[in-house]
Amino acid sequence: MLGLKTLFSPYKGMPKEIYVIFVARIVNALGCFVMPLLTIILTQNIGLSKQMTGFYISLSGLLFLPAAMLGGKLADTIGRKKVILFFDGFAAVFYILAGFTKPSIVMIYIVMIAGACMVTAGPAHDALIADLTTPETRNGAYALSYMGWNIGFAVGPVVGGMLYKNHLPLVFIGDALTALMALSLIAIFIPETILRTKEDITEASRRLEKREEGSIFVILLKRPILIYFGIIMLGYNFAYAQWSFMLPMQIMQNFSGVGAEYFGYIAGFNGLVVMLFTPLVTKIADGISDMRRMVYGGLLYALGFGMLGVTHSLSFVFLWAFTFTVGEIILAISVTPFIVSHTPISHRGRMNSVVPMIFGLGNTFGPLGMGYVLTYVSIDTGWRLIGISTLIFTLLMLALEKFDLQNNPECQVNAAMK
Repeated sequence: MLGLKTLFSPYKGMPKEIYVIFVARIVNALGCFVMPLLTIILTQNIGLSKQMTGFYISLSGLLFLPAAMLGGKLADTIGRKKVILFFDGFAAVFYILAGFTKPSIVMIYIVMIAGACMVTAGPAHDALIADLTTPETRNGAYALSYMGWNIGFAVGPVVGGMLYKNHLPLVFIGDALTALMALSLIAIFIPETILRTKEDITEASRRLEKREEGSIFVILLKRPILIYFGIIMLGYNFAYAQWSFMLPMQIMQNFSGVGAEYFGYIAGFNGLVVMLFTPLVTKIADGISDMRRMVYGGLLYALGFGMLGVTHSLSFVFLWAFTFTVGEIILAISVTPFIVSHTPISHRGRMNSVVPMIFGLGNTFGPLGMGYVLTYVSIDTGWRLIGISTLIFTLLMLALEKFDLQNNPECQVNAAMK
């Protein structure tokens, strides 16, 4: 049995700013009410069909593409902290406006703009953690940030589900207030880190992180593995997008009258599993390469999502939610460290926008694609199709691991030394 001291050892010895980010993530996620309930709000309150709901969620994703590009460029030029404070602050303002808006198409547009603001700040968040850490502490830092979010997320959707029925405006306003509280911690305790990127990296083992000149597209052409990786992760994210699209529809269909509340419980369970199991998964994964971890994560996605189309009782829904959540943990602690380890220090902000933008298309087209598919097949059949497609992308990730080992063996060695 692993002792608590051993279990939490990956989170020791980090800069104090990483622990501040951890607390800020908890606070922010405690008020994460809107996004888990978005599908339900669009269908039940605004009255959109499944297909139109998928259309608007996918339209939001298309809006997020230029937002992510802008955020990455700004993070590499004017600084990480400035981008976070400005755009996350505006997202909170738009959520407050949504809270005072009647359920309508106008509300959808306000929420879309708020989401675009948050996406613009996303690359700055990832680059900030990369700037504050080294390869030895990076996996633990991203895992801690991820766990912090899910500690709050174990509570946020449950509260949101309770507020939804009789206090819908508080769903938006509460989300905004906790976001502003989290931003205040960053504003006070986190310094700007962009100057650290002006110093070049000298270690031979970090060859791919050395500064380079040129546009982000020139860098990507020199590192085609990141393009291949983004395409495979697109397939993973297409499946994960159904967690907030098909799953709430299935819950509302199977548990009429209490569906929103049950989905809130499942979303809270997702956060609870992450909170309890992230330290264990991080410790067990220590010494395993990022790519091999992502193969395991894909297998768990294929099993968890695919089996939602086979068994229907609430207890089995929780079981499969546990399965794909463990896969989510593995991917969360592996994806960004993989990108950072293959990215020049001079391009961290932009790479953390472009590559996630590629695989973010899975989130974008997941609702739209399955919204269309569901006009021809049942939700159960849809889940089984998701399981099969995810297994195919997992096999592609296994092939990419071999490609990485042949072309960038130092990355695999670094993983084994952690």
